[in-house]
Amino acid sequence: MGFQLPQYHPPDFRLPALAAAPCAVFQDVLQEGVAPANYHATSIFPEYVHLAPGKWVLAAPSRMDCVLVRHPDDTLEVKECRRLRTGERVALGRTENGEDGIWVHTEGFASAAVGTEKFAFRLQRSRETSFSIDYDELYGLLKHEKEHGFVVWVLGPAVVFDRDARAAFCALIEAGFVDALLAGNALATHDVEGALFGTALGQELYSKRPVVQGHYKHLDALNLVRKAGSLAKAVQGGMLTSGVMHALIRKEIPFVLAGSIRDDGPLPEVIGDAYVAQDRMREITSRATTIMALATQLHTIATGNLAPSFIFNQRTGIRPVYFYAVDMSEFAVNKLCDRGSLSARSILTNVQDFVVTLRRGLQR
Repeated sequence: MGFQLPQYHPPDFRLPALAAAPCAVFQDVLQEGVAPANYHATSIFPEYVHLAPGKWVLAAPSRMDCVLVRHPDDTLEVKECRRLRTGERVALGRTENGEDGIWVHTEGFASAAVGTEKFAFRLQRSRETSFSIDYDELYGLLKHEKEHGFVVWVLGPAVVFDRDARAAFCALIEAGFVDALLAGNALATHDVEGALFGTALGQELYSKRPVVQGHYKHLDALNLVRKAGSLAKAVQGGMLTSGVMHALIRKEIPFVLAGSIRDDGPLPEVIGDAYVAQDRMREITSRATTIMALATQLHTIATGNLAPSFIFNQRTGIRPVYFYAVDMSEFAVNKLCDRGSLSARSILTNVQDFVVTLRRGLQR
């Protein structure tokens, strides 16, 4: 049997606790960018708000650590506190089981539990975990998403430090498995370095042999693109003819390069304003049905904070958002769960091997 999305089970509002729930209370914003006391903070899960007797409204699209704003037409907006305007009405209440007229629905995609022993080995994921079934499930998911979803990739520069991994990811783009990319200056810079000089951080992509004055290579790559005016102009002018950024630009796939204080250059497309980058990342993650985060701890956590566990569509209803975190470090993938992104699935492996294996599996 091929991949099938799990069915969503909405709350039963006839249950006594919900049937007797009060309507939610809202309070006006009195100071721009400041939520009223006792505001309700949102989660990654579907949240329903009791607006009038028997009228429960889903807040979507969602995001963790935001507030719920009620508009005059009774639509709900999940909004960051920094974007609140005076006069907007914010939901109050710190409970999640209907006591304040707010229901956080954590079991919408739950299936029947499989019985387990009270004592068992290897229940947590580690470097000793076997991941064969995860790969097989991922092949099915990505083939489904190619036709029906929107797959967002979050990449660290390690993906382009290896010749085969870089080529494999370009092949994933060409094959239609990449709908958007979130990264930083380093991923794009070293990808361009590979295209122009065949190196990454001054080492040959395949042999890893250092080249003469290799520490200049990424700086030269930055300088050449800045001289061209942008990555897009470097592609259009024929200077940039291969690599991840070339493939994305040629296929008009959206990407966000978020800047950091560590950046060299940076490339012209890098967004230096953190909140502008966050807004653009959120616009993309709000469309995501699957997120693949590879070897980039800070970008993975940032994207996890932006992404809900579900996506709502008037035509198709509610479906889960799949989130994969791939890294060699147990700490890096576990950190995502510690931040509240409970729906993330981790695969512990060398990210370059992962990309090559994934491409081969999707070709079958």
